[in-house]
Amino acid sequence: MKNRLKVLRAERDWSQAELAARLDVSRQAVNAIETGKHDPSLPLAFRIARLFDMAIEEVFDDGENR
Repeated sequence: MKNRLKVLRAERDWSQAELAARLDVSRQAVNAIETGKHDPSLPLAFRIARLFDMAIEEVFDDGENR
């Protein structure tokens, strides 16, 4: 699943470790989500979207055309 996590994090000048701390996950988890190696759980996706004050669809793209 594609996502904008790396861009959103960079816009705020947060390291992966800082974002991980804000989400209560490991830095490795953030890296895996950013690189597309792992999709976040639904609760984590909601936490990410809320942290950036965005809808989930604005952060994550499942590739489905509407």
